[in-house]
Amino acid sequence: MTNYYESSAGMPAQRGMAIPQILALIVGVIYTLVGIVGFFVTGFDHFASHEGETLLGFELNPLHNIVHLVIGVLGLAMSRRLTTARTYGWLLFIGYGAVFIYGLVVDKDSSANFLALNAADDWLHVISALVGLLIALWPVRTRVAART
Repeated sequence: MTNYYESSAGMPAQRGMAIPQILALIVGVIYTLVGIVGFFVTGFDHFASHEGETLLGFELNPLHNIVHLVIGVLGLAMSRRLTTARTYGWLLFIGYGAVFIYGLVVDKDSSANFLALNAADDWLHVISALVGLLIALWPVRTRVAART
């Protein structure tokens, strides 16, 4: 199946993937892998504990791993079309923006920290939100088909 990305008029414009689709795919792969590897680190114990295990300085618990898997699989699925990749970008921006703010205000040592967030997670979340904004707003140049 040939993959086309859409022009601003909604019509197929060019073969291949646009930059927002590629970024959505990359984010999807990374978050899927982090979600899978996270289970090797945390197992399934203490599902939503405020204290988790760490992976490269990021604190995790099984619930956090599931969130990573969902975000990763969404990125893989939504990267197939430009419109859905842009929607994925907005979801990342809004979702991770909200989690970033939550991470700033939540007491990291309380049970309200059900995702086991730490300062490294806060930085990752703001970066993920900004990448989502890039995916949503990256300009795509379209090619006008030559008339025959």
